[in-house]
Parts: sequence; structure tokens; C-alpha cells
Amino acid sequence: MSQFFQIHPENPQKRLIDQAVEIVRKGGVIAYPTDSGYALGCHLGEKKAIEKIKWLRSLDQKHNFTLVCSDLSEIGTYAKLDNAEFRLLKAHTPGPYTYILTATSEVPRLLLHPKRRSIGVRVPDHPITNALISALGQPLMSVTLIPVDDDLPMTDPEDIRERFGAHLDLIIDGGACHLEPTSVIDLRELPPVIVREGRGDVTHFREY
Repeated sequence: MSQFFQIHPENPQKRLIDQAVEIVRKGGVIAYPTDSGYALGCHLGEKKAIEKIKWLRSLDQKHNFTLVCSDLSEIGTYAKLDNAEFRLLKAHTPGPYTYILTATSEVPRLLLHPKRRSIGVRVPDHPITNALISALGQPLMSVTLIPVDDDLPMTDPEDIRERFGAHLDLIIDGGACHLEPTSVIDLRELPPVIVREGRGDVTHFREY
């Protein structure tokens, strides 16, 4: 059975954040709140944890995993950005967007799309998520917690505990989240391609 931490959504308790990060570093899979629903996260190089997340979400090898980053400079370590792409990201981060970009060699191969060598990246706007990434010191490998046969992410930590508690190492209760998932924007070539329209406003990308 998973551990269950109640963490303040605006002023996260450092002691609990540090414990959560230790679970991630030891290979655990966590459920945590973001600015667009709850997500599953793990250490970006932990193969067993990534395979568990694939199993929980019934994901195939073509799924674009997301690196949840602290800022644009960290994105630049893991994804290739030209000046135009950098300006677009700077204008729309932090926020509820996931950007698909070409990965650099810093991204573990098991996270890459097998043909496109692409990776999802995002900079969220949520105090708990930001505290986790800061304490971890590197991006958190993440996917939105959307159960099989559902269209929307889970938003209630008690529901997550009831449904997935036996398979997770930690559930962070940070209160209810927004119902919509992130908007997904493919920036590997311009103009941008809107893959999924979610919580983030896509008007600027559509009019680019």
C-alpha cells in the first residue's frame, strides 16, 4: 500500500517534500498534483518505475513522455531549442502546456519515441510540483494520470488512493486540481502543431 502525504498546496512542507524526493530517488512511482490534474512521476532514469507507469496507463512505445522541468534553462539541457522556439516557450511558461521537442543526448533512450526521438517538456505553475523539482535537482519524468478508458485526468487524491494505491509508492494529497489536462504543442517544426487542446490557451500557437 502506498504512503499518503497531505502537503499544503501553497506552502509545501519541506520535510514532506524531502521525503517524497527520497522515494523518487529510490525508484518509487508517485502521484502528485500539477496545474492541470494529477500526474504520475518517477526518476527519469529508473527503468522499472517507467515500466510500471506504462503498465498503469496502458501506454505503448510511441507515447511521448514528459520531463517536468524547473525553468527554460533546464529544458535546454534535454531538448533542442532554436531562437524562435525559445521565444515561444518563454512567453508561455510556466503554465499548463506540454511542448514536444527533439530530445538531446541527455534524455535516456527508454523515454524517447522510437522513430522521432522526441520528448515532451513542461514548466508547471504549481507550488508542490515546483518544490519537488527543486528538491530533486533535475526534471521529474511524468505522465498525466488519466485512467484507461477515461478522457480526463484524475483530480481527487482519495480516488487515486482507492484506484491505484496498491501500485504506487506515494500519493501526494495537495487538494483538488483542475479537470483539464495540459494543451500539447508540437514545436519540432514551425508553425506549431496543436496535438491536444487542454487547459492552456492555444490561440497564440494557432495564429503563429
